[in-house]
Amino acid sequence: MRSLALVLLALGCALVLAGCGSSDKSASSTTTSSSTSSSTTKSAAPAGTIEALWQKLGGEPVAIVPGTTDYGPGKNRVSFLVVNSKSQLIESPTARVWISRGLRQKPFEETTATLVPIGVPGGAKADAQNIYVATVNTPKAGKYWMLAQPVGAKHPIQALGDLTVGKHTKAPSVGDNAIPSVNPVLKPGVKPSTVTTAEPPDTELLKTTVAAALAAKKPFVVTFATPEFCQSRTCGPVVQVVQSVAKQWRGSGVDFIHIEIYKDNDPSKGTNQWVDQWKLPSEPFTFVVDKNGVIRQRFEGAFSSGELQKAVKKIAG
Repeated sequence: MRSLALVLLALGCALVLAGCGSSDKSASSTTTSSSTSSSTTKSAAPAGTIEALWQKLGGEPVAIVPGTTDYGPGKNRVSFLVVNSKSQLIESPTARVWISRGLRQKPFEETTATLVPIGVPGGAKADAQNIYVATVNTPKAGKYWMLAQPVGAKHPIQALGDLTVGKHTKAPSVGDNAIPSVNPVLKPGVKPSTVTTAEPPDTELLKTTVAAALAAKKPFVVTFATPEFCQSRTCGPVVQVVQSVAKQWRGSGVDFIHIEIYKDNDPSKGTNQWVDQWKLPSEPFTFVVDKNGVIRQRFEGAFSSGELQKAVKKIAG
């Protein structure tokens, strides 16, 4: 029997790769419980449990590298990478995903994660060009375990991780009201570098504030991201993705807004007031808001232009 302690140890190591300028000083939602690090290796896993399934699959055991960490009860968008022991990304069109409430409990849900691109053609290249995305049902607050197996991988592999679900998400969630932030905008005489770290400056995303869009009852997309300082494997070129979608909706009445993460665009000074207003536990974070000011979709971390397009269609018009 392979040692589950090895993959549990790897779960902790995976956290080093997961965060991208996280503004939350507490532990990540994908963590390792020290109480399970050795006790689960002493006896055979009960039949039908997620641990037994992990043992049965027979591939290389690794830890999930999470792209999302902020979860509440209900349906959650979960993104992640699967990386082998040689630090190579394992990418298949889909991955099977199982969810349980404990390592030695049976999965109560099985779903499919889809590999989606998180960049734009000709744009900046992130370490990871694609990421797995799944919709996972977590009925109530607590700890859940997730097992993912890329389908058709050349060398079988399965990744294990856990999800910590709070009573409510830390950042605003779908159905919440958007916060009327008076964020910085680009005006005559203002240096673009004081408003954005994007190069070249994303001027089309710096024209209005969240407060102005809400007052005008206009649907909008607001992305909190820092192109210069977001460097992890799960942090794609979010601002470029938003720009690409914004171009397709030009003149439609939908506003697109970019807000940076750090005070004076300096990570050493900590997060700025607008990130703090929205209580963002990590970055990047993107919200899709309807004309009534209600959040209809949110994306933690990287996402595809297709995901954003689909969300914008629902609020436009």
